[in-house]
Amino acid sequence: MSLACAVPAAAEEPVLHHVKYTVGASQPTRAVIYYRDVQPPNWADYSHNPYVFSPRADVDLGPGKPWVLEATLADPQSWAMVVASVPGHTPGLADPGFVCELRVDDVVVATDSGLKGALCSLRTW
Repeated sequence: MSLACAVPAAAEEPVLHHVKYTVGASQPTRAVIYYRDVQPPNWADYSHNPYVFSPRADVDLGPGKPWVLEATLADPQSWAMVVASVPGHTPGLADPGFVCELRVDDVVVATDSGLKGALCSLRTW
């Protein structure tokens, strides 16, 4: 006599996506960049303290000097985001002309540009 046992299916692992953020500027400038390289476990954790999940980088940008960061996210549709702006009030500073690009699995999914800031995301924040 042979006994057959049902084996529970293993929980499916989420599909991970390669995310690449690129931020540049047409003029040399100091920039504040917030980005998401770690996915929050849920919306409640994110809304309780968004800066835990949105690190800040203070970088120098200019022609031919972009900032690039690569990350892995399970749900880039909801969480992939990069935003660049000029730090604080800087009178007399020429408009830096920011540009950003968001790639998911090597496909450009969002771009933006602005004189004083740019936001690339798939979600409307």
